[in-house]
Amino acid sequence: MSFTIKEASERLGCPAHKIRYYEKEGLLPYINRDQNGNRLFEEEHLDWMRVMSCFRATGMKVSVLKQMVNLAMEGASTIPLRKAMLTQYKKELHQRQNDLNQALEAVNQKLSIYDDMEKDKEDSENKLLQEMSSLKHI
Repeated sequence: MSFTIKEASERLGCPAHKIRYYEKEGLLPYINRDQNGNRLFEEEHLDWMRVMSCFRATGMKVSVLKQMVNLAMEGASTIPLRKAMLTQYKKELHQRQNDLNQALEAVNQKLSIYDDMEKDKEDSENKLLQEMSSLKHI
């Protein structure tokens, strides 16, 4: 079953201009067109766009995606190279994830310090108010 760009956009939940961009960059090879020149997408194209969107969300560059597409177009003999590329990228993602986890921990520690400071301030203010209240009774 083929999909128009509008249908593909709706199924993917992404704007049509993003799909056009991916095609323009050569990330969607073998897109057929109807007699009016409209793009016709197959389910495989949508699946690949979902994968690309995930990769892009990790920060993968379009040039790396294009390299993978070009290698895939060369055939199964390039699978080891594509696998090596993704393995290396996975290592980089793990490192970034570790860095983000450390940064998140630093933020949590700072928030904890602020919580303690606010609590101490409230305790100090309450103590001061109690002292002032007792002075009124004298």
